[in-house]
Amino acid sequence: MTGVFHSRRALDDAAQDLLLTGFDRSDIDVSASPDEVQRRLNYAVIPPADLADLPATPRQPFFGGDDLLGAEAVASSVLGCIAAAGSALFLMLKGYDPLAVAMWSILIGIVTGAVTIVPIYRLLRRQQVRGLEPVAEWDGLLIWVRVRAPEKEAQAQEILMRHGAQAVHVHEIDLEKLPGDLPLHSLRPDPWLGDERLGQP
Repeated sequence: MTGVFHSRRALDDAAQDLLLTGFDRSDIDVSASPDEVQRRLNYAVIPPADLADLPATPRQPFFGGDDLLGAEAVASSVLGCIAAAGSALFLMLKGYDPLAVAMWSILIGIVTGAVTIVPIYRLLRRQQVRGLEPVAEWDGLLIWVRVRAPEKEAQAQEILMRHGAQAVHVHEIDLEKLPGDLPLHSLRPDPWLGDERLGQP
């Protein structure tokens, strides 16, 4: 099931409704940023309703505002804890009083967390920071929902249309998966192994 939105808020609300009604997060995809879509499709001008049916249209998992906020908080907190622990160790080795070590490490951790949240925010919300959000809304934001039963199909269609989606329709599509689309595609567990397949007769 696919649909086209011209409002990020409406798309987010529809995706949250889908999650609340039992759809799995891994079954919901949204279109990638406008520049990525244009690059992957050789800058061809294609209506958004037709883009949904093209296997080469780049997708990305759905992340709502709450998801991004949680990721930002966790990342800045972890960096702040690392800075606090490192500064505490350094001050202890220098022979500072335990109270001073505690006070300075807490202060350094808080400052580090507060400072690092800005680049983390810019990284996770690149599309908004670069001003591409209005362009994406104007072009059309795509959503794909994988359904595995007729009742789920009707439910997804009703939710998308209730939130103002256009060109809502059911379609079957073979996704074009490239090695770069797979998680951890660049991870090489054993650097001594080559790219040839093993275990072949």
